[in-house]
Amino acid sequence: MKTVLQVEGMMCAHCKAHVEQALRKVPGVETAEANVEEKSALVTGTADRAALIAAVREAGYEAK
Repeated sequence: MKTVLQVEGMMCAHCKAHVEQALRKVPGVETAEANVEEKSALVTGTADRAALIAAVREAGYEAK
């Protein structure tokens, strides 16, 4: 399953890596790829959308 999240607050490669790292810690995530320019993150796996959003918010970014 693929999930796309809109992520506000990413401005650089460090932010991208921080968001990806937070998403990869969520149980059920197979891959996570953030895109700074598009302000988004593409996640594959069986993780719950609410858990993904919570992980991004805990990392200090806004997710929808």
